[in-house]
This record gives sequence, structure tokens and C-alpha cells, in this order.
Amino acid sequence: MKDRKQAALQRLARLEGQVRGVIRMVEEDRYCVDILNQTLAIRSALAQVEVLILQDHSDDCVEAAIASSDPEAQRQKFRELVGIFEKVCR
Repeated sequence: MKDRKQAALQRLARLEGQVRGVIRMVEEDRYCVDILNQTLAIRSALAQVEVLILQDHSDDCVEAAIASSDPEAQRQKFRELVGIFEKVCR
């Protein structure tokens, strides 16, 4: 989990730099397709961060709910996962 947290933070720091780069590109009236390519790269990198966080959530929170043998906690974590997947599929 600690490794994933560090990886997520590193990716987010890079994303921050990428977003600043896109801001400069827009301010400098750079070619639209070049800007769009950068925004697509940002979206892809953000999706990778989301995967890391989801893996961490599954390994920590969901696993704890399963181990607890508490049916309500298990249902709650399952509903959270389904809610996230619903948003991703939109």
C-alpha cells in the first residue's frame, strides 16, 4: 500500500506538470491537435492513478470488510465498488 501511495503521488506530481504545460500551450495559441494529444495523455495518466487507488482500496478497505464477517460492511464496500464502476462506464 505504501508503494502504491508513493507511485500515485509521483504520477500526480507529473500530472500537475503536464497540466501546467497544457495551460502554457493554450496561452501560446499552440496547434489544437498538439494540445488535444497532451490532454489525452493526461487522461490516460489520471486513469492509471485511479487504478492504483482502486487497488489500494480493494486491498485495504474491501479486504477488511470481507474479513470482518459483517454483512452490512461487506454490502457497503461492494456498493461503493459498483458505484465507482458505474461512473467509469459512463
